[in-house]
Amino acid sequence: MATVGLDQTLAIPIKGYSWLPDLRRRTHGQPATIRVLGRPAVAIGGPTAAEFFYTAGNIERHGAIPGPVLDTLFGRGAVHTLDGRAHELRKALFVALLLGNGVDTLAKHVGEAFDEAADRWRGGPSVDLFDETAKVISEAVGRWVGVPREERDPDALASDMVAMVDGFATAGPRHARARLARRRREHRWARLIEEVRRDEPGPSPLSAIAHHTADGYLMDARTAAVEVINIIRPATAVTYLIAFAAHALERQPRIRARLADDRYALAFVHEVRRFYPFVPFLGGRAARDLYFQRTDIPRGGLVLLDVYGQHHDERVWPEPYVFRPERFVDRPVGEFELIPQGGGDPRTGHRCPGEQITVAVLQTIAQRLARLEYYLPPQDLSIDLSRIPARVADGPRIVVG
Repeated sequence: MATVGLDQTLAIPIKGYSWLPDLRRRTHGQPATIRVLGRPAVAIGGPTAAEFFYTAGNIERHGAIPGPVLDTLFGRGAVHTLDGRAHELRKALFVALLLGNGVDTLAKHVGEAFDEAADRWRGGPSVDLFDETAKVISEAVGRWVGVPREERDPDALASDMVAMVDGFATAGPRHARARLARRRREHRWARLIEEVRRDEPGPSPLSAIAHHTADGYLMDARTAAVEVINIIRPATAVTYLIAFAAHALERQPRIRARLADDRYALAFVHEVRRFYPFVPFLGGRAARDLYFQRTDIPRGGLVLLDVYGQHHDERVWPEPYVFRPERFVDRPVGEFELIPQGGGDPRTGHRCPGEQITVAVLQTIAQRLARLEYYLPPQDLSIDLSRIPARVADGPRIVVG
């Protein structure tokens, strides 16, 4: 695989979400051969590329995720880092926990917790919707998982979960906070796993993870703690999308009334996930010598899938920079078109099995926001695309009447 130009590592924090789309525009949508972290890499995008990326046997995750991302976002030994039989066994655990009737129960808990929080906000000063929603979701999901009350202090739990997400792709204070948050939660919850293992297996996800065996062996307690975090952390990350949903409702207030229709509300959720910057790109290593769109990719080469660029590609989405939920009404979402949490089948591949939770929680709170009487005081609602993960600058802050 030929390389082009200098190593691109330093360009990532400067350009953020526009980094890969800009590179791929220079190659007219064809694979862009580059270097990242000193390693040869190829950047690809589009539904065909997503299908190639998620075809079994093409891409492996082991060794592809940089250490700083493991030590903040995913955790060492997480399901995201596994391949082959090990991935199948661990993935089966998450599929059993996250794909089923439990999702509706969880969404109901989150909705009730949001209603209670909104009642507390009513008639008071402005609140930061991002911070308050993170508390609501992390506590509700922690309760659903089975984390004991003493480990679910809303302020501390939300702060740790958000920190892991907010600092994975940067250096400096945000990254330091992310590392400390992960180290703290893994240490505390490894002890929790050991306590849970003293009892018989129960119905909670916490118990299922604690007692899960792969080829007859329990996970070590630290890895089990990592996987407990890997349910609560991504669910808490939905708060980024809720802030974007509030941004969309402020920019297009006519949408609020339409969210009473569940079908339109689901379309709104998908459009938020497409339009706003959430995941910039996904990465893996070529599991064997590959050939894609006239480009050789040698075994071990880094492959980057441009998620943000695909979600704003006019060949896939007409008028991609227009926020229009109607595009998803009565339109089936292809497995490799809308990919903020991966592509393909979540039951067998690397697509996140928690995607149903993301959709359910986002729809639940978006519909409540649409009904809630509130306004946004003067503030900065800009979204900096150089920041990964991107956020609404001032929260947003809302005043509930």
